Amino acid sequence: MKVDTMRAIDHWVGIPLCFLATVGLWLSGRLRPRTQVPRRILFVELSEMGSTILADPAMRKAARLFGAELFFVIFRSNVASLALLKTVPEANIYTIRADRLTHLASDTLGFLRWTRAKRIDSVIDLELFSRFTALLTGLSGAAHRVGFHRFHGEGLYRGEMLSHAVAYNPHIHIAKNFIALVNALAAAAPELPYSKTCISDDELTLAQVTVPEEGRTAMRQRIAEIYPAYDSARHRIVLLNPNASELLPQRRWPQENFAALARALLGSWDDLLILITGAPDEAAEAEQLRGMVAHPRMINFAGRQQLAELPWLYALSAAMITNDSGPGHFAGVTGLPTVVLFGPETPALYGPLGRGHAISAGLACSPCVSAANHRKTPCRDPVCMRAITPEQVFAAVHSLLEK
Repeated sequence: MKVDTMRAIDHWVGIPLCFLATVGLWLSGRLRPRTQVPRRILFVELSEMGSTILADPAMRKAARLFGAELFFVIFRSNVASLALLKTVPEANIYTIRADRLTHLASDTLGFLRWTRAKRIDSVIDLELFSRFTALLTGLSGAAHRVGFHRFHGEGLYRGEMLSHAVAYNPHIHIAKNFIALVNALAAAAPELPYSKTCISDDELTLAQVTVPEEGRTAMRQRIAEIYPAYDSARHRIVLLNPNASELLPQRRWPQENFAALARALLGSWDDLLILITGAPDEAAEAEQLRGMVAHPRMINFAGRQQLAELPWLYALSAAMITNDSGPGHFAGVTGLPTVVLFGPETPALYGPLGRGHAISAGLACSPCVSAANHRKTPCRDPVCMRAITPEQVFAAVHSLLEK
């Protein structure tokens, strides 16, 4: 389904369903507080692949605090992101199809059976004011239901089904907000709002992927198939990720800016090999970018690696330049130096946790997406991205390559 269709369903269908579910649970007595040590914790995060990486410190803290078994529910199209760190066992992941309304409905009913079969006792809803995930959380049958509550915020109603209502803080990194949800579950006594705790930057350290030598070898061979002159001892690889999901296409830096940056990089270093990355359905656009530069050391690599293989490629690379999208966060689990370009969103909330350098033009209208507008902007002319110049990005990459 299209993103706007899902937003409309979440609003027009979700609000009355959240009200009815709240009334039903209240009448049945299932909203009464229950004392139970968390042992089987389910995390709910459906729509953003990069957020599964940003949530990893919170998930690891939950496992450490409670000695709990972890579970996860996510849209099927995004499930590959969980395979990068493998914090949640594959057998403990439930996927929901969102391509058709009938699939969404049937998988939702299946989810309610699955939570009971798995004896889930705690649910942590990581989504920002989604009515759909509020319903999944409220109807899960779990004793503990943790999530962000609107309190006195206007327009964000999603029922009253939480046992631990946490105030979302737009002034701290989203990874700290996720940890705040886990801290709420560990509270010794009821709070209003929950999670009156201090979260240090040290808690945001990402686990690192160990890349096997066979993975590096396989990726070297794949690169050599396209560029036979590739020599890993001589060439340094720089990755360009010019893509951003349809959830927020305004995040894309102009293609001509990527082309200008590539020309500057290739003209400055004879040992650089630039690979354009992306999914298979992004290969045509990547080829267009390659054609704009028309340089033998500029390679269209889109669609030539699966998401789970990205750490293999990142381990061979010297730097990456990317729009604000999943790869900027995936790189954090490998230590790859990354330049991430922000416009509609703010790095204060969604900046990379690894060796990432965020660039933003700092326009007065930016960020224009937030939890309050469900990440939907009226902007059709993202000046915030065009205002970031190739020269700015080149300077940032130069500092990485010359270290």
